[in-house]
Amino acid sequence: MSRGADISADSRSSYVGGPFRDQIAELGAVVIYWTQLVGDMALFSLRTVAWMVVRLPRRETLLPNFYQIGVLSLPVVAMTGAFIGMVLAVQSYSQFRVMGLETRLGAVINMTLVRELGPVLAATMLAGRVGSAMAAELGTMRVTEQIDALESMGANPIHYLVVPRFMACLLLIPSLTVMADFMGLVGGSFYSIYILDIDSFFYWNNTQRFVTNWDLFYGVFKSLFFGAAIALVSCHRGFHCAPGAEGVGRAATSAFVYSFVLILILDLLLGISLDAVYNAIWPDAITLI
Repeated sequence: MSRGADISADSRSSYVGGPFRDQIAELGAVVIYWTQLVGDMALFSLRTVAWMVVRLPRRETLLPNFYQIGVLSLPVVAMTGAFIGMVLAVQSYSQFRVMGLETRLGAVINMTLVRELGPVLAATMLAGRVGSAMAAELGTMRVTEQIDALESMGANPIHYLVVPRFMACLLLIPSLTVMADFMGLVGGSFYSIYILDIDSFFYWNNTQRFVTNWDLFYGVFKSLFFGAAIALVSCHRGFHCAPGAEGVGRAATSAFVYSFVLILILDLLLGISLDAVYNAIWPDAITLI
């Protein structure tokens, strides 16, 4: 009787604690997965950088990636920048008009573009257009065992496949950022001057007064980190693609999602760091207020 009561008590205890233990196990599995993912991505990044130091890729493998990542991305980045500039003008004008500061609209639009929206939107377009394509391409090569074939022939897949893509993203995203900034300036100025009837002299005078070379450097410098993150995350997702067509699709999707989240995290951290540097060097700089 006592033994049966003990068994019954143990079963009730396991029944009550079962769901809680399952939740703890699921949480532990998530922590282990992300720890392994971050560690594996860090090692993957170190190997990529090491191959850049040891031996640069050949021109035949580098130039096609430059064309695919840089030249073919210009139209979508330029169009996005132009419309974002006009959207900023539309959304900001009414508020600045209430405060009687509509002549400073050019400074606000252009500073927002060169510091934040230009680099972030260029990186987002690059992640959507190029990052997903790289993950899908490398994932297909993994599924069809082409990467294994490269290893069997004595070629290092990271040096042959990853380094050219990494260099293309790293070196060309500043140009894409400058293009997004330029088209945003053109779109914002066109809408502000010709549609909202803001005096062009005050528009450009306030832009010249408040938007400095530091602001342009601010955005371009951040774009280097965005480009590196997009290339490393996308190539890593492609290299670790699950088997089958579904695995390739998931690799492409996760490449864009992880890249976009990492872009936002880097944007926050770099913004805090660069603002601290700016305030330390120029504590008495003029502001828009």
